[in-house]
Amino acid sequence: MTDEQIVILAHEKFPDRAKTALGVMRYGDQDVRAVLDRDTAGDSVSDHVPDVADAPVVASFADALAAADGDVDALYIGISPIGGEFDESWRDDVEAAIEAGCDVVSGLHYFLNEDAALAALADEHGVDLVDVREPADDLTVASGASRDVAANVVLTVGTDCSVGKMTASLEIVAAARERGIDAAFVPTGQTGIMIAGWGNPIDRVVSDFTAGAVEEMLVELGDDHDLLVVEGQGSIVHPAYSAVTCGILHGAMPDGLVLCHAAGREAVHGYESFSLPPLADYVDLYEGLAAPVNEARVVAGALNTKDVDDDATAADAVDDFAADLGAPAADPVRDGADRIVDGIVDAGLGAE
Repeated sequence: MTDEQIVILAHEKFPDRAKTALGVMRYGDQDVRAVLDRDTAGDSVSDHVPDVADAPVVASFADALAAADGDVDALYIGISPIGGEFDESWRDDVEAAIEAGCDVVSGLHYFLNEDAALAALADEHGVDLVDVREPADDLTVASGASRDVAANVVLTVGTDCSVGKMTASLEIVAAARERGIDAAFVPTGQTGIMIAGWGNPIDRVVSDFTAGAVEEMLVELGDDHDLLVVEGQGSIVHPAYSAVTCGILHGAMPDGLVLCHAAGREAVHGYESFSLPPLADYVDLYEGLAAPVNEARVVAGALNTKDVDDDATAADAVDDFAADLGAPAADPVRDGADRIVDGIVDAGLGAE
């Protein structure tokens, strides 16, 4: 899933609701040759997202193949609706990619390999259907081994889903490496797995094995790095995803937490009848939930200010967020993650 020429499917969602597409474009090693979006076909990626490599936005896979002069290795499904279902309006593009000899990489809960028609077509054309959300079949319950890994462990946790936990994790790793800390990213979601090329899709793992799936990754990396940054999922107050959040928290047994929030967010995304608690409450919630397994405190905050146009207003929002947390904070995209890494180092969790 790295170092290849790809097309990303993001129909009717690019860019604002194409989190997977944007994550791969910003942080992956793949060369994105085109984006599929019927709504903005004819535009360029740079018309919408200025901080990633440019590519044409086209209406179909056939158009993408033509724009790339036939040089495409894979189609990535870069969006995932709530529930992770496959939209039948995508089928023509997926079939066209397979018929062109391209692999198809999907982060859906709907497994392409279990779609008889697509599986048969892929077999006929000798291509792979890669379901990154399909967990390994040898996962088991946690043993508590995460507590014994040599590396320090930091987990990004959120006030809600879709607040930038993966982005914060990757930016923290990059900033830590810049100052000489041997840091590594531990992916737990489909986009992180597509970027890193490995990982366990925690939201698809059997509940009893969730903590064990996180533990397995930490044990694999723990003796090779000084700092492991685990990508969090969901939120402890989320009415649908809180179980995943808790499983990662207990499986990682982190030494420190970075609380992630979206500026201006007041209700649970997609569940707007549920209001978010005050920011300071999250510190108690996460630290209290972690404590019975391994004490961890919130050492920094990451505030997503992408919906704030004015830099001065965004800076004020970050300052207010830091005050609410009682810890250093930054927007890791707008400001860089140095202040977040400062919080990690000041807590004794970095090695410079």
